[in-house]
Amino acid sequence: MMPDSRRWTIVWLLFAAGFINYLDRAIVSVALPSIALDLHLGPESKGVLLSAFFWSYALMQLPMGFCSDRFNPRWFYAGMFALWSCACGFTGFAGTLGILLVFRVILGIGESVYLPGGIKVVSLLFDSKARGLASGLVNCGTRLGLALGTPVIAWLVVRHGWRRTFMVLGFASLAWLVPWLLSYPSKNFSSPAPLRHAGYVPVSWRNRNLLGLCLGHLGYSYYWYLLVTWLPDYLVESRHMPLQKAGAFAVIPFLIFSVSEPLGGWIADGLVRFGWDESRVRKGIITGAFLTSLALLPAGRMSNDTAAIWLIGAASMVGLATGNILALLQRIAPHGEVGMWTGILNFAGNLSGIAAPLVTGILIGHTSSYFPGFVVAVALLVAAIPAYWLIVGDVNAPPVGRTGYTP
Repeated sequence: MMPDSRRWTIVWLLFAAGFINYLDRAIVSVALPSIALDLHLGPESKGVLLSAFFWSYALMQLPMGFCSDRFNPRWFYAGMFALWSCACGFTGFAGTLGILLVFRVILGIGESVYLPGGIKVVSLLFDSKARGLASGLVNCGTRLGLALGTPVIAWLVVRHGWRRTFMVLGFASLAWLVPWLLSYPSKNFSSPAPLRHAGYVPVSWRNRNLLGLCLGHLGYSYYWYLLVTWLPDYLVESRHMPLQKAGAFAVIPFLIFSVSEPLGGWIADGLVRFGWDESRVRKGIITGAFLTSLALLPAGRMSNDTAAIWLIGAASMVGLATGNILALLQRIAPHGEVGMWTGILNFAGNLSGIAAPLVTGILIGHTSSYFPGFVVAVALLVAAIPAYWLIVGDVNAPPVGRTGYTP
């Protein structure tokens, strides 16, 4: 049996990896006004640059999910982490838009291990009644990376330029590998293949639960990636804030999103342990969280900057859904295929990651306004709610089988 202290150390290291993941990923979004000025990019070109990361990140989700189920995360996760950190660092040497796009694609390959690998580890370390908090913490690191990293990135860009910012943050993050290799077991503790009943359906889009989760994630991810890729630029270009002020204001919604992720999972875990029905609890929190996105619409019409950013913060309580989405997946997926299911889920979500920057850039180019992009994101998120209730089944249905480490 692995001690609780070591299990939670691994979770916190995954949290830190998520923090670094989005710190490296978000540099382009925060530095976009400077990069665009330096390389003479218009709205459509900026949309392409923001989207490039997701081309490889989305396509690699399935192979990363497959590998996460089969290889020891100690080495596999570490190798991908090193790849994405180096890709970030070398981006600082890029002199053209084309080279920037190449490094963003390589960054996407490395970072694609983050969610399939991380959630696979959580499924091995914890039972279903504790996975909401652990899953929320793992993913919370990404949001906190934006919340705390955005003003730091803005300060670095203003003081040292966007090129040095990429180099410093990319290469310095390699230090994470030391505690990870010291903490994670050298011997893989995932074991024999799961038992399967006669009605078992292999990983496939024919699986109703997987389809429902993916449809819901399309709306969730479109909304999230709108905030990730366009919020700093919106504050600078539409609200005419200096870059450092925009970075400071962006802390509020990103911090609220990050805190909401483990909070939503923790609330649901507690209610389930108290005896509430797990399906209704997790789906109910997801529904309420998605509906908070409606606050983004008045924020887009608000003239007062402070009031607008607090409304965007309220709309960021969508994060309450995250830990519960991932806990639902782990509860429904065959235990030996959690990594693959997570990869498929994240692949579907990152199709939205490709679309959101491009569509928003086109809308801005045609309307000279960010508000239509806000409307599209909120509409898609609210439209995703029925997928969890009408397509995703009861998590209390008999499990397909169990393997792996039992806490």
